Amino acid sequence: MHPQDWRKYLAELLGTFLLIFMGAGSVIIGQTFGTSDLLGVAVAHGLAIMVGIYAFAHISGAHFNPAVTIAMLATKRIRVMEGISYIISQFLGAALATLALKLIFVDLLVTEFGVPSLVGGLSPVSGIIIEAILTFVLVLVIFSVAIDQEKTRSNTAGLVIGSVILMDILVGGPLTGAAMNPARWFGPALISNVWTNWYVYLAGPLTGSLLAAALYQLVYLRKK
Repeated sequence: MHPQDWRKYLAELLGTFLLIFMGAGSVIIGQTFGTSDLLGVAVAHGLAIMVGIYAFAHISGAHFNPAVTIAMLATKRIRVMEGISYIISQFLGAALATLALKLIFVDLLVTEFGVPSLVGGLSPVSGIIIEAILTFVLVLVIFSVAIDQEKTRSNTAGLVIGSVILMDILVGGPLTGAAMNPARWFGPALISNVWTNWYVYLAGPLTGSLLAAALYQLVYLRKK
């Protein structure tokens, strides 16, 4: 391990902490006080991602999402051990953020800390498809505005990617919670001890991210 790699892992931990604290926090506030609607939740997630990208992209690449890291591993953009360390950092950041939320809201008898869930009547298979499509869109945009090495990286990448998060949550939030991110599910699930339909939030985002990475790598990058 390079002596400076710890800076990358800390950046991934902090960025994921920011995403989960603000994102799941907005869900908890909405459920507890009735002051945050779907748009508010979507904006909170989108802004958290945007801020995290501008703060940490130059250090770690600002993945903040195991599905994104898996896509980078699949296209050989990071080393295997580095990728594993990224994922561990992301899960740890998510757990710490949810633990902080639990400490804050403990006196309000909150028991579920923003765990994504399927709307009543939606099958797990449909949930996987929705999460896969939402994540596919997210990762495809990430490759386009932040990864593609054959064009100048956009200075507005954070704004664009944050907007995709916002858009995805507006569409998928009422259906699956629009996690698009195993860490976004894992932290709240761990602290809440709620594991219902856990496989939806692993299979969906990972499938979508790998399909998006393969499409961009094989069709667009290699064509150029």
